[in-house]
Amino acid sequence: MKQKTIPLRKCTGCQEMKDKRTLVRIVKSENGEFSIDFTGKKPGRGAYICPDLECLEKARKSKGLERSFKTSVPKEVYDKLREELTDGADSK
Repeated sequence: MKQKTIPLRKCTGCQEMKDKRTLVRIVKSENGEFSIDFTGKKPGRGAYICPDLECLEKARKSKGLERSFKTSVPKEVYDKLREELTDGADSK
């Protein structure tokens, strides 16, 4: 029986290849709006980041999301991501 391959994606913060399902996806829609996609199914260009504040800070410093989207990312996107990640850590 053929084994199913696990899709891997690179975190824009730590630059490590990880299982797609463990990462958080940030999506830029066709009209230029950014949103956080926990389902991995929203249409648009996607970039992935570990659900970890340390990786978020690395991505912000190295402009990882800017490189992935080839455009500037508003500060509000980083703030929203930080908020979502800290809320997720509190619920654990």
